[in-house]
Amino acid sequence: QVQLVESGGGLVQAGASLRLSCTASGRTFSASAMGWFRQAPGKEREFVAVIKWTGDRAYYADAVKGRFTISRDNTKNMVWLQMSSLKPEDTAVYYCAGDRSAWRVPFGAKDYSYWGQGTQVTVSS
Repeated sequence: QVQLVESGGGLVQAGASLRLSCTASGRTFSASAMGWFRQAPGKEREFVAVIKWTGDRAYYADAVKGRFTISRDNTKNMVWLQMSSLKPEDTAVYYCAGDRSAWRVPFGAKDYSYWGQGTQVTVSS
């Protein structure tokens, strides 16, 4: 059984930083992209960042570019999302996602087969 487990969310003030972690088990994602998505109340789940299976290329949503950094360690089957200069509009449940397929970099939520349970990030003004 494949599981993705996120941690690291919390309540912070605007301008603060948080680091989210995602630990995968049940299969290796060393040949697959890993992504982060978020969903705010009343809104659809949206793309935040994705990292290539090699870990040497990442892509970001415009809203987080320059503030968030995604990274991964295939030996540990983990992916992280370092979030800096947080804004109230970053408040959402953040989800880790794993692609079932190999050798591609998907940006849409529908392209990911594996999801974590989510971790709440709340940024106060």
